[in-house]
Amino acid sequence: MLYYQNWSRAFRFFLGFAACFAVIAVLVSVNKVSTFDNYIIDGVQSAESPGLTSFAKGLSLIGSSKIAIGISIVTMALLYFLLKHRFELILFLWVGLGSQLLNTIMKLSFHRERPNLHRIVEEIGYSFPSGHSMAAFSLYGVIAFLLWRHLRRRHERVLLIMFAVFMTVGIGWSRIYLGVHYPSDVIGGYMASGAWLMLSICLFQIYKSSRKN
Repeated sequence: MLYYQNWSRAFRFFLGFAACFAVIAVLVSVNKVSTFDNYIIDGVQSAESPGLTSFAKGLSLIGSSKIAIGISIVTMALLYFLLKHRFELILFLWVGLGSQLLNTIMKLSFHRERPNLHRIVEEIGYSFPSGHSMAAFSLYGVIAFLLWRHLRRRHERVLLIMFAVFMTVGIGWSRIYLGVHYPSDVIGGYMASGAWLMLSICLFQIYKSSRKN
C-alpha cells in the first residue's frame, strides 16, 4: 500500500505539471503572454545593480551545462561509492539526460526567439522552454528526492528542500534578470521538467514495488 501511495502521488503531480505546461505552451504559441512577460521583466530588471548583476551571472553559470555536469559527477560518485545505490544512479542519469533531450526537442518545436529588450549577456538558440530552468529543476529535484530518506532529522530535510528551491528559483530568476529568457520560458521549463521528474519517480516507485513483491 505504501509503494502504491508513493507512485500514485508522483503520478498525480506529473499530471498537474503536465497540465500547467500545456496551458503555458498554448498561451506562448498564440502570443498571449506578452503583457505578463514584460511586466515581470520590468520588475526584475528595475533592481539592476553591479552587485546584483554579478550575482545573477554567478547563478547562471552554476546552471550552465559544464557546472551541472560537474555537480552530476559528484552526485553519481556519492550514490555509487558511499550510498551503494546502483539503481538510484540509473534514475539520476535518466532524469538528467531525459530533461536535456526533452528541452532540445521542445525548443526546436516552438522556435521562440529570445527577448530583445535589455539583454545583459548574449545567448544563442531558442527561448522556450528555458534549458537552465529545466536542468535546475530536474537536477536539484532528483537530488532532493534521492537524499531525502537518508536525512532523518527534520531540520536536515528542511535545509535540503530550501537549498533545492533556492538553486532552482535562483537560476530561473537569473535568466530573466540577464535578459535571455522570458518569465514564461522559465515557468514553462519548471513545469516541463517537473512533469518529467514526477513521471520518472513514478516509474521508479512502480519498479521498486514490483521488486518488493
